Amino acid sequence: MTATEVITDADWEAQRAADRQMLPNVLDQSMELPHVLLSYQQQLLQTTAHYQFVVCEKSRRIGMTWAVGADGVLTSGLARAEGGMDTLYIGFNLDMAREFIDTCAMWAKAFMPAASSVQEFLFKDQDDGKEDRDIQAFRIRFASGFEIVALSSKPRSLRGRQGYVIFDEAAFHDELEEMLKAANALLMWGGKVLVISTHDGDANAFNVLVRQVNEGEKGDTAKVVRVTFNDAVDAGLYERIALIQRAQGREPMGKQKWIDSTHAVYGDDADEELHCIAKAGTGAWLSAPLIEARMNAEAPCLELELPDDYLQRTNAQQKELMRLFLERLEKVLSAVPLDVLYALGFDFARVSDLSVLTLLAIEKNMHRREALSIEMRNVPGNEQKLIVGMVMERIRTRCVGAAFDATGMGWTVAEDVGRKFGLKEGDDSPGMVWAIKFSQDWYRINMPPLKTAFEEATISIGRWDPHMSDLRAVKKVRGIPRVPEIREADAKGKKRHGDYAIALALAHFASRMRWVEIDYTPVPNNQNREPHSGQLGMTADEQDALNRPWWNPPLGTAMRGGL
Repeated sequence: MTATEVITDADWEAQRAADRQMLPNVLDQSMELPHVLLSYQQQLLQTTAHYQFVVCEKSRRIGMTWAVGADGVLTSGLARAEGGMDTLYIGFNLDMAREFIDTCAMWAKAFMPAASSVQEFLFKDQDDGKEDRDIQAFRIRFASGFEIVALSSKPRSLRGRQGYVIFDEAAFHDELEEMLKAANALLMWGGKVLVISTHDGDANAFNVLVRQVNEGEKGDTAKVVRVTFNDAVDAGLYERIALIQRAQGREPMGKQKWIDSTHAVYGDDADEELHCIAKAGTGAWLSAPLIEARMNAEAPCLELELPDDYLQRTNAQQKELMRLFLERLEKVLSAVPLDVLYALGFDFARVSDLSVLTLLAIEKNMHRREALSIEMRNVPGNEQKLIVGMVMERIRTRCVGAAFDATGMGWTVAEDVGRKFGLKEGDDSPGMVWAIKFSQDWYRINMPPLKTAFEEATISIGRWDPHMSDLRAVKKVRGIPRVPEIREADAKGKKRHGDYAIALALAHFASRMRWVEIDYTPVPNNQNREPHSGQLGMTADEQDALNRPWWNPPLGTAMRGGL
């Protein structure tokens, strides 16, 4: 390429990749691997050779991933009889994947020139029954029959794969616990797992994992390797950097000045970024004292948990299981005043998590005060719709909006409630029900106003310890407040997933939206709308819908003809 030719982005990226695939000449002087790697890099490779599950908490920019590339090449370059296996690298973005593969290519050329070159391919991934999607991936294949594969994010088809799994910068993965579950299955058949990262707060799943391994919860085959910035400096990191800079024609700064400038770059974060000290509260969105200060509303929390065999019980048994809760709900709703406006939020779940309803009263001074909350565990969809409908009926003349989680199965509740109370299509459309499909943009736009409400004391919620835990579960994930994929147990040992925090965010969102009056009267399917006496105020068709199994037709309909 001549000096006058324009360098395209593709040319520049190709040159960068080629540079990364070359061992620095200053090190390529017939040095054996132990001499190329610094002592802490050697320690990591020795540990992965002796332990199946290794966690490495490290300082930034000390060359750990560079050394792990050598480990991957040595592992996948061996024959099966010698302990060879595939290496599966998982970073949290595509650039990390590309850089790791280029580093492995460098080591492969140094160790075994016959290794094939880097290949790009599309990896098929299926997201919980949805359509297949192609994920760009990179790999190096070896004569051993094994390969190093790097992906920008973990595909679910990691389940069923076998090999050496490497999670890089694990603290910054959105679903670390779920990824580890998939990777742990590999250990049963002789695979290995390496989890490597700097810290991102003491509540982060990575720090929890470090603590579990150190306390022996992961067994004798698990080990933690800890390397701070000072450890790396003592092992010769500065001298190695200076050696390479001089070979490139640059004069390095003095050692102490370099150390001081590195600390200055990280400032108050130096302990966490350089010295492996997880910062207390890092990533936490709301502090415990702030949440507790806003827990000054008289707001009952009604809980309903149904047995696993609820659907197998008779109609009479099901009604009896629901009766006490519905009676209590009616009593609470009758005490809800109708001289203020209301906004409702509903986070749906059916199996592993809670469904949570939160009702916010909007006082005349625009203060949001929680009126009640409802938590449902293992409750079928029809029963959830009945409960939500009872609340909506009570506030329908005073409700400015209701926001429903419409992700996955939640859409059925949002749709059916919207059918009765009006489904909104946009900010200026009529209707009462917002069907919210969560996205990063939704969290980015709508979570900050809720935090402002806490900080400026314009919201009051009920005093309920599990709700404190749910609100504390919200973390900043890559700068966006959301609930990570980490489930915590409450005092009863039941799993929670920040469900109340999401319901509250939905209710607060609905309370801020513009109210558009809708002039709509549904066509009744029963001319006599008088309630059945003793049936909790339900009309005949509502009672029929609750009692009637799905295979029977509703009142007033029948099948014509024969089968």
